[in-house]
Amino acid sequence: MRKLYLILVLLVCSTLVIQGQDVERSAPDDWKGIVFGGRLMDRFLPMPETGEKTANTWGAKNVKPRYIDNGLEDNEWSYWGGNIQIDDNGTYHLFVCRWREDDPKGHNAWPRSEVVHAISENSIGPYKVSQIIGPGHNPEIQKLKSGGYFLYAFKFSNAYSYYSETLDGPWEKIEFTYDTRQRELEDHFSNNTFAKREDGSMLMVGRGGGIWLSETGLPPYKKITEGTVYPPYDGRYEDPVVWRTDIQYHLVVNDWLGRLAYYMRSKNGVDWKLDKGEAYLPGIAKHKDGTIEDWYKFERIKVLQDAYGRAFQANFAVLDTIKKQDKGSDNHSSKNISIPMTVGKRIALVNTEKIDKNTSEIKVLIKAEPGFNPHKDIDLKSLRFGASEEVDFGRGSKFLRKEKVGKDLFLYFEGKNNGLTDDNFVAKLLGSTKKKSLLFGFARLPWVTYVTPILSSKFPEFSLNAKSLKAEIEVENFGQVKSDVSEITIEYLENDTWHVFKKEKIPALKPYKKTTLTLWGKKMIERNKAIEVRVTIKGSNQKTTVLQGLVVVR
Repeated sequence: MRKLYLILVLLVCSTLVIQGQDVERSAPDDWKGIVFGGRLMDRFLPMPETGEKTANTWGAKNVKPRYIDNGLEDNEWSYWGGNIQIDDNGTYHLFVCRWREDDPKGHNAWPRSEVVHAISENSIGPYKVSQIIGPGHNPEIQKLKSGGYFLYAFKFSNAYSYYSETLDGPWEKIEFTYDTRQRELEDHFSNNTFAKREDGSMLMVGRGGGIWLSETGLPPYKKITEGTVYPPYDGRYEDPVVWRTDIQYHLVVNDWLGRLAYYMRSKNGVDWKLDKGEAYLPGIAKHKDGTIEDWYKFERIKVLQDAYGRAFQANFAVLDTIKKQDKGSDNHSSKNISIPMTVGKRIALVNTEKIDKNTSEIKVLIKAEPGFNPHKDIDLKSLRFGASEEVDFGRGSKFLRKEKVGKDLFLYFEGKNNGLTDDNFVAKLLGSTKKKSLLFGFARLPWVTYVTPILSSKFPEFSLNAKSLKAEIEVENFGQVKSDVSEITIEYLENDTWHVFKKEKIPALKPYKKTTLTLWGKKMIERNKAIEVRVTIKGSNQKTTVLQGLVVVR
C-alpha cells in the first residue's frame, strides 16, 4: 500500500509539472498588518552587481539584461539546487546538479542529472565547475563531526549519497539507508535537508516534513516523528531547508504549486512553530536601482552560514519560464543564483527571572561586531522587543533607555506588551538602523531548556500465552543529554474507549542508547487481531510524546 501511495504521489507531481500548473495562493488573513522585518523575505538584500551586465545570453525578457557572473550558469548546462561550503582558505565550494541544456526533453531531462563541484573566490560567484561527483539530483553537502563530508542526492526517488575526507574528493558512493521505525513515510526521498546539532549529530527533515536523526551524520537515519511538521495550509510542499544558529533552528519549506514559501523555527529541531509572513516569493531578485530579475520559479533554497550559524546568503535554483516551456536547445534554462541576506544582530536577554505581563522592565544586551557600532548605528525609537507574534506586527515592548557597556550596549524596554508566553522559546528585537535598513535579532530565554532528552518508542510487539499477554517495546533516547527515569503507558482501543494495558518505568537512558521493556498484562485480546494502540511517554525533563497506530497480536 505504501509503495502504491508513493507511485501515485510521483504520478500526480509529474503530471502537474508537465502541465505547468501553478495557482495563486492568497496569504492567510492573520498575516495582514505585518511590518517590515516581520517576514523572512524582508531579509533579502539587493544583488551585487558583479561582472558584466548583458542581454546577450539565454532567458526570457523578464530576466534580461542581467549579471551572468552571479551564481552559476552557462549555455551548455541547466543547473539546479545545491549549497555552499567554505574551506579554511576562504574558498567557496558549491555542490549543484546539472543536465544538458540541449537534451531533447528540456527541463524534463532532470532525471539524468549529475552532481558537480564548482568553486568561487567569493560567495556570490561566478562559480566554475571543477569536478563531476556522480549521478544525482538536488544535492546537499554537510561537514560531519568526524571532519569528513557527507553529500546527499537522489535519483529516480532513490536516495544517493557520497562521502569524502575533503571537499576536493575523491568521492565514494555510499548507500543511503534509513529506518522508519514503524512510522509512515510521508513522501519520497527527493530533497532531504540536514542540520548539525549541538553535539555534532545530524538532524534531517524529509521532503514530506518528517524528522530523522543520525548520531554520526552518516546513514542510517532514524525517523522519530509521526506525520509532518509543515504548516497546516493547503500546499504542495517540497524544497525544505533546515539550519541551526547558536540560538535556534530554522526551516523554510516551499509550496511549489502556489510559488509561496513558509518559515518556521524550533528550539530543538523537532517541535516547530510557524512565523507568519512569506519566506520568499518570485520577485526577490532585486538590484540597488530597483530593477528586478523576474525569475518565474524560485526553488531549492539553501543558505550560507557564518560562524554563529546565521544565514548571510541564500542560493536558489531559478527558471525563467514554466518548466514545460523549457525545451532542449531553446532560449530557456535554469541556473543557481546568489542573494545576500541581512544578518541578525547578536543579542542576549539579561533578565534571568521568567518574563510575564507583570515584568516591569526588560534588559537586553546588543553586541558590537565588525561593521556594526550599536552606539551609533541604531534608530533607538524604532525598536520593539518581545514575542515574534507581537513585534512582527509593530507591537511589543517599547524602548526606554540605553546604557553603555564597553563596545556593546544595554537596551532597556518596558515590561508590558512583551507578549511572551510558554509557547515562546526566544524573544525578538526588531527595528531599523539610522540608515533605515533592517535591524533584528533573536535572544534565548534563560528559563527555557533547549537541549533535552528525546525518548521515542516503537510499537509494542504483543504475544499471547495461555494466561497472559506479553508486550515487548523498544525505547531509544535521541536527545543529546541523559534522560531521567520516565514513564511509559500502553493503551488499547476497545468499544471507542481507551483502556490502559500497562504502565511502566523507563530507566534513565544516555544519548542514543535504547532499552527493550517486557510488560505483562491480562489476556483480553485475541490472537491475530489488529488493535489500535497508543503509547505515551512522559518524563520530568522532556516533552510528552504519543505514538498511535494498529498492532497485530501474535
